[in-house]
Amino acid sequence: MTAKILVADDEANIIKLLRLYLREAGYEVVAARDGREALERFRAEAPDLVVLDLMMPHLNGFDVCTEIRKDSDVPVIMLTARSDDVDKIVGLEMGADDYITKPFNPREVVARVKANLRRRDWDKAAGDDGEPQAITIEDLTLDPSARNVIVAGEHVRLRQREFDLLEAFMRHPNVAMDRERLLSMVWGEDFYGDARTIDVHVAWLREKLKAARPKIETVWGVGYKLVPQPAKS
Repeated sequence: MTAKILVADDEANIIKLLRLYLREAGYEVVAARDGREALERFRAEAPDLVVLDLMMPHLNGFDVCTEIRKDSDVPVIMLTARSDDVDKIVGLEMGADDYITKPFNPREVVARVKANLRRRDWDKAAGDDGEPQAITIEDLTLDPSARNVIVAGEHVRLRQREFDLLEAFMRHPNVAMDRERLLSMVWGEDFYGDARTIDVHVAWLREKLKAARPKIETVWGVGYKLVPQPAKS
């Protein structure tokens, strides 16, 4: 089945260029020229991935991504004309999975699209063969097949990358893992981002899992590790 890509950008030449390269790569492409249209097309077309420009009329990319994340975990790649780390971090906080700075090589965009779709397909297939077992550490349970996280009996909603990052930690409790290793495990070898991507997602995980006894601790000079904290007697 052909994957459908929504490209949202207010520059006609960008849409034309990406449509050409993505179609050549075998994808169906739908386009939007502003943020409001992007949301309309997203809801009408149900794309498999969104390439989203940061600066657009009516609604900017941050706002569009926030709205998408209310209902969907579809991969979002953010395009930004600025190389500011602030833009990248805010984009990740809004729920983007990846980001590309303009000007870009269209082949790089195609590579990122393929990498993000491969990760999505791996997630969908993870429970089909072998039925991976749920992992429980103290009062924290992660079920890879159902994509559920339970803290002390309460369901906690995580985005795709947050879930994958937590799974990496829970499969290696008390093991200090550096950011590069975590990027490879969660985002894959094709991810072009930097180590601060991990810092942003760890911060969000800590906030969402603050009621859990296991804690993600910083290992200075290395990275992070998940440390069980048994209940006090």
